[in-house]
Amino acid sequence: MRRYIDGLSDGAARELVHHWRFWARPEQMAPPGDWRIWLIMAGRGFGKTRAGAEWVRCIGESMPDARIALVAANMAEARSVMVEGPSGLLAIAPDAMRPVWEPSLRRLRWPGGAQATLFSAAEPESLRGPEHSHAWCDEIAKWDNASGRAMAAWDNLQLGLRVGALPQVTATTTPRAVPLVRHLLADDGIVISRGSSHANRANLPPAFLAAVERHYGGTALGRQELDGDLLDDIEGALWSRSLIEACRVRWSAEGFVRVVIGVDPPAGSQGDACGIIVCALQADGRAAVLADCSVERASPEGWARAVSAASDAWGADRIIAEANQGGEMVGAVLRASNIALPVRLVHASRGKAVRAEPIAALYEAGRVIHCGTFARLEDEMCGLMAGGDYQGPGRSPDRADALVWALTELMLGRRGTPRIRSLED
Repeated sequence: MRRYIDGLSDGAARELVHHWRFWARPEQMAPPGDWRIWLIMAGRGFGKTRAGAEWVRCIGESMPDARIALVAANMAEARSVMVEGPSGLLAIAPDAMRPVWEPSLRRLRWPGGAQATLFSAAEPESLRGPEHSHAWCDEIAKWDNASGRAMAAWDNLQLGLRVGALPQVTATTTPRAVPLVRHLLADDGIVISRGSSHANRANLPPAFLAAVERHYGGTALGRQELDGDLLDDIEGALWSRSLIEACRVRWSAEGFVRVVIGVDPPAGSQGDACGIIVCALQADGRAAVLADCSVERASPEGWARAVSAASDAWGADRIIAEANQGGEMVGAVLRASNIALPVRLVHASRGKAVRAEPIAALYEAGRVIHCGTFARLEDEMCGLMAGGDYQGPGRSPDRADALVWALTELMLGRRGTPRIRSLED
């Protein structure tokens, strides 16, 4: 192919840069036939945004009467990703056909007459009146569904798609177990394109692929974020994927009242992980999960150093460590690592799943948030069963148990079930 490109004239080479059919992979091309909804559900870095933008570009350049809705989670993302981003509509357009961008009107106008208007899914009423022939909805799994906003935005958009003989909408997203995505997947009439991050390896920085493999490789969540699979919930589990997604927020270090670290020590250095989970109580009364500092196959001195490092990094007020595995040894190891650690030992009188039930209820009540994505922790949470069984990865939910200890201390205090004593007792 390089020999072919090298043989082109300068003009032909410039035209080839914008020839999407030449560069696109088959799964990035619009499907044939009279479809109404095309869902591109794929892993991070697959090229979903480029595929959606190129589909809109084709319509804008070939259909003078097209009226296109560009809908994102919020107006800032609609502008920065769909219009002005590196794979946005301005960047991919050839000079002669580049649309005019009118930020004050939230509008793009193509030379032939087609127009596209930006909308925020956080404002579903803005989609109630306008009529469109086409729509591109980006990262629909990120749309905020508080008070049913995401579903309302989608429904209002669909009711306004009544211009032209065949109104169409393309939705691009990384799969997440949210109501809107599940609603679309239940529709037998939609066309779905799937793919993984690795399908676009040639266009992705090696550092990106290495980073996501390091964080998500080998986890169930990795199948979602990299492979583009929608994770199914285990029937009877205390946590569902959709419940965890509903509590996920952007990270913020403001408004913390207390910081606590839950620790679930391993029985030995060759067995399970040492669960080390950092949580905080916010001024608004909610608990925030901040970090998973767990370590695997570490000696007692190794995991104790990890606890000490997490305490120093987050300024923890208290370390809550389970003492069932090792008894006084747990306290002695932590003291040896850092004598100033504010440690409390807890003795579990009930099973992990039973202890987790009141914490799962806090999630249901909206009293816990996740400041980021914690793949291995969340995999374990979704494997804890209401009946006391565990069906998640590994032999034991060490991270989930550490989470339970930390949140019990923050949210339930001495009303909780653990019997707690200080190292000084």
